[in-house]
Amino acid sequence: MLRDKVAVVTGAGQGIGAAIAEVFCANGVKVVLAEIDEEAGREREALLRGKGFDAIFIRTDVADENSVKTMVQETVRIYRKIDILVNNAAIGSTKSIFERTFEEWNKVIQVNLTGPYLCSKYCAKEMIKNPGGVIINIASTRAFQSEPDTEPYSASKGGVVALTHSLAVSLAKYRIRVVCVSPGWIETSLWKKSSLKKEPQLRSIDHSQHPSGRVGDPMDIANLCLFLVDQEKSGFITGVNFTVDGGMTIKMIYEE
Repeated sequence: MLRDKVAVVTGAGQGIGAAIAEVFCANGVKVVLAEIDEEAGREREALLRGKGFDAIFIRTDVADENSVKTMVQETVRIYRKIDILVNNAAIGSTKSIFERTFEEWNKVIQVNLTGPYLCSKYCAKEMIKNPGGVIINIASTRAFQSEPDTEPYSASKGGVVALTHSLAVSLAKYRIRVVCVSPGWIETSLWKKSSLKKEPQLRSIDHSQHPSGRVGDPMDIANLCLFLVDQEKSGFITGVNFTVDGGMTIKMIYEE
């Protein structure tokens, strides 16, 4: 069912996005790597094409409307359609609320929340032409719990969860499903571009504090995304959020 589908994956040059692109390609999906980092995007394109997969890098700034429009136009020019969108691109900010500038706040919101909105808007216009489209928004468990000094990231991811159910209702009449995935701790060191790739530095406590017994891997998210874009397996699912965190958000922690 997925062979010859066309997917746009934002932030697909590294990390979770790269794993999603890999899994999609391995299952016959044609993938557009919509990535702002040209080094990462071109390297990922070469890796995927070297395996015989159909993938192409299109430099995209999801916070820029014209860049998103150009990416969609180029995707349609090359592949004639868009069936799947994964809104994965995101940036973080860890700084005291008293030190963070308004520009820094805006940048995170623009990339993490406005970006998914813009990509959904312009990709959905193409999905309407071929009913059965799917949009997956990658949020975070930070939408529901926080560490100190992460206000813009947490706020943007909370917005992504809400954007998901809003889009699901708005786009239902076009037979477009919209779902959300909220990863917890996902170790992405081995999924970075070559200049940043390194062996994970994880401790036993990092794994053992998870009820699942381990820290997450990008493939944990990618495999769920593969299930969610398969209409035969998940066609009755829309508007909801899936938490993939090894059980951390349901764990009660008491200090002794």
